[in-house]
Amino acid sequence: MGEKKDTIKAKTIITSHINSDFDAIASMLAAQKLYEDSVIIFPGSQEKSLRNFFIHSMGYLFNMADPDHVDFSVPEKLVIVDTRQPDRLSGVSPLLEREDISIDIYDHHPSLGGDIKGTFEMNRATGATITILMDLLRERNIHISPDEATVMALGIYEDTGLFTYSSTTREDFLQAAYLLDCGANLDTIVNLVVKEIKSEQVAWLNELLNEMVAHNINGIDIHISTISSPVYITDLASIVQKVVRMENLDVFFAVVLMGNKISIIARSRNMEVDVGRIMLAFGGGGHAYAASAKVDGKTLAQVELLLQQTIKQEIKPVSIADKLMSSPAITIGPDISCKNAGELLTRYNINSLLVVDQTNSDLLGTITRQVIEKVLFHNLADLPVRDYMNSEIETITSKADISQIERQIIRGTQRIIPVVDGHDIKGVITRTDFLNYLVQHNEMVQKSDNSSLARQMAKKRHIKNIMIQRLEPKVLKLLEKIGRSGYELGYNMFVVGGFVRDLLLGRRVDDIDIVVEGDGIAFAKHFAANNGCRVNTYKKFGTAVIIFEDGAKVDIASARLEYYASPASLPIVEKSSIKLDLSRRDFTINTLAIHLNPDHFGTLIDFFGATRDLKDKSIRIIHNLSFVEDPTRIFRAIKFANRFDFKIGKVTSNLIQNALKINCFKNLSGLRVLSEIKQILEEEDPIPAIKTLQEYNLDKVMHPQLILNAKTYDMLESVKKAIAWHDLLHIDSDYPKWAVYFMAVLQNCTHSVAKEICSKLKMPQKERVMVLDKRYKAEKCLYVIENTNKYTNSQLYRKLLNFKTESILYMMALAKSKKTIKAISYYYTHLRDKKNILKGKDLLDFGLKSGPVFSDILDALLDARLDRKVKSLDQEKEFVKSYIHENKLID
Repeated sequence: MGEKKDTIKAKTIITSHINSDFDAIASMLAAQKLYEDSVIIFPGSQEKSLRNFFIHSMGYLFNMADPDHVDFSVPEKLVIVDTRQPDRLSGVSPLLEREDISIDIYDHHPSLGGDIKGTFEMNRATGATITILMDLLRERNIHISPDEATVMALGIYEDTGLFTYSSTTREDFLQAAYLLDCGANLDTIVNLVVKEIKSEQVAWLNELLNEMVAHNINGIDIHISTISSPVYITDLASIVQKVVRMENLDVFFAVVLMGNKISIIARSRNMEVDVGRIMLAFGGGGHAYAASAKVDGKTLAQVELLLQQTIKQEIKPVSIADKLMSSPAITIGPDISCKNAGELLTRYNINSLLVVDQTNSDLLGTITRQVIEKVLFHNLADLPVRDYMNSEIETITSKADISQIERQIIRGTQRIIPVVDGHDIKGVITRTDFLNYLVQHNEMVQKSDNSSLARQMAKKRHIKNIMIQRLEPKVLKLLEKIGRSGYELGYNMFVVGGFVRDLLLGRRVDDIDIVVEGDGIAFAKHFAANNGCRVNTYKKFGTAVIIFEDGAKVDIASARLEYYASPASLPIVEKSSIKLDLSRRDFTINTLAIHLNPDHFGTLIDFFGATRDLKDKSIRIIHNLSFVEDPTRIFRAIKFANRFDFKIGKVTSNLIQNALKINCFKNLSGLRVLSEIKQILEEEDPIPAIKTLQEYNLDKVMHPQLILNAKTYDMLESVKKAIAWHDLLHIDSDYPKWAVYFMAVLQNCTHSVAKEICSKLKMPQKERVMVLDKRYKAEKCLYVIENTNKYTNSQLYRKLLNFKTESILYMMALAKSKKTIKAISYYYTHLRDKKNILKGKDLLDFGLKSGPVFSDILDALLDARLDRKVKSLDQEKEFVKSYIHENKLID
């Protein structure tokens, strides 16, 4: 009885696509008014504002049905609005399987493969599907209430982007005007369509901006952001649209993992890029300018890779040769003299000439300024250019795309590419023309991580908002002040290196390194004079340090170029530009710069793909000979990989191995190696780095007989625990953490090998005593403690008194029993700083004369205090009196 009562029987079923938008809602409402005895199967929406509106505000307008309660044998017609894709429908599959069903389709999307074929179809290129249905409502004079008009107008306003999308037509304006006449409520429309970004959404907008990566695919700039969120992001499409407008993007894809599902939101303002067709490959759809898709069963990385592959397949190469070329081409005959050719080069201020046959205009070759200059140098000016021209040349057509031009100019050897259609020379494309194109598109040629040519053009991005969010206000103000001061001198100012890297990684930023395109010392003096600071200068390197009243420091350097006279030598320094200054650095992640001048403040500059490597979590070297020129960079690669949990790039790893094969460390100062080892051992957890050093056989650089085995790593783990214990005490005790780890590394070595290691590393004498003599004494002391059944506090104190913090921690790590560890830790936390109340001068009051006996008395008194025999001043006085009496120190 209950089932029959709940069963819905209707002649017409109306539906739309899953994740319905306002256009789909409006179109279903219009279709309901056009078709009698119809019910709507609402496929749902993830947009909270739309769901609330539909369910709570305007739900009474719709004759909705649950597909579970519909008798699908009854309907004679299925009406589909705002889509034709079967995989975008939900709940109506029984009807699609029926051959006798009549299907009416209303849609404004372009036709795609796999579309449902309707019995009747009305498809027009309007801004919204509801615009099409409005024509029918008006033709039939069907009344529209104010609430219905509001719903329908919402569809037009949203799908046209408030009439700003390029797909907007005259019809959309006219139908919207009619709906306003019907009483559509603009306040409701504004509240739902004009979405002010909420505070929680600002973070996601910034995340999309921060993770945005530009790709040049077949000559078109494509921007992709890949982010993840544990919760659903409301109004994601609106956030994506704001990103497009803020950054003025032509094509943008947001790939977002929310929970366990991935959403792709796509926007395009380029006629060459149909994002609706691209989203079809992911089971989604939409318009050429706006589309989306949901993806299940794939990781973010897989979806991003598949998206790039799909974009490459869908976007046809754009012909740009005719736009880039210089025309007409300047040509000469083969018999003109080299002298005259040189004059033409000077006259037209060009570097190459085309040589053509004077009878039929066929291209014979090219000749360059460099060749002409050499010919003239050798007094061969009267010889014809045919004798020295390059006749093996490649040409392109005026329809050539960016990849063809790149192949000839970047990968080939020609400085000039003739553009030839048949036998007709249309013009030429020079390297300058091509590089200017790259600059305008702000995109580097995509190459492998060891290619220097791939990194010639800088990527730029505005990150002022990131700086505001992540930097302390006083630091931000200081950077702004530095930028203004440099601007006053006509200098370009940049904050560079680790500061920028750590800022983008969201880590704490400490040291501020400033690079000046100009005289760094002159800037430092100018800034210091105007801001009440001190300055220290170093003329040899063109550097300075600005010191503020609170002790804070800022390092200033002139942009400089370094080159190495020989492998492993110190660099020779010359003044340069910011680009060349950054190129001298070790790894891509350290080559970022932020422009500080007022007109460019907050502009991130990336010449070497650093932002990509930060995202990929990769350590990559800049130049192939970097490790040969400075082998200490090998240690730094390992240090950074360990610190940031990055991997060392494959090419970079190969270059490390190649450098080691040629014994790159043979001329390197041991002191420089020691400096790098110390830095690694001072890291929060240096053990993974030590393992990586061993993987590259760098442990043998210190000594062939250095032993790093399982026992060593167990000892290192114990050191890490001891250091963690100490640091949690928050004791104001400055100690060399590296030394504790270093002693652990030496623990399995013989004393002679340990000495040779310290000698090879040119370790200063004070440090040698610490890691050799003190270590040996610490081991002996530990042996005694562990083999003593019982000892008093004073005995423990006397045994450990002369050991500094690093030796104490080494003993705790080396100790075999918990009892010993507990005893040593008790000494360090409770006994180490115990003092007598009475001082030497106080002993004079007891009638004693100053002398060695004072030390004996005070030591005995301290032992008594340590062993809890005395606690107060009065007890100390009684103890001294007894001591004097027992030892008959006074007659």
